[in-house]
Amino acid sequence: MTNVTWNVEGMTCGHCKQAVEKAVANAGAQAEVNLADKQVTITYDEEKVTPEVLREAIEDQGYDIV
Repeated sequence: MTNVTWNVEGMTCGHCKQAVEKAVANAGAQAEVNLADKQVTITYDEEKVTPEVLREAIEDQGYDIV
């Protein structure tokens, strides 16, 4: 398993947290969102999903990875 932490702009509330976590889960990984730091830590299997797919899943929800 691989872990990656990204800074994500636009997350401000519990709904944002849920939206990001659900999008990442639907892409085949697990996310832990820290709203205070505006970060998401993702745990994923490199054989099943790529970072590009995970980025797209988050950006499709309207958030920007910086």
